[in-house]
Amino acid sequence: MQTTRTPSTHAAAWKARAFAALRADSSLSVRLRRYNEAMARARSLETVGGAQ
Repeated sequence: MQTTRTPSTHAAAWKARAFAALRADSSLSVRLRRYNEAMARARSLETVGGAQ
């Protein structure tokens, strides 16, 4: 059985991933890139969720 996530729950997961990227043991440029990519994904999911 396949579960589905609501866009807001999925966006929250991507936000958590973004904040985890900031705390990672990587260079600053890598952490910032990963944070920005995850937050962009979260924002796009929030936009989709708000349109429904």
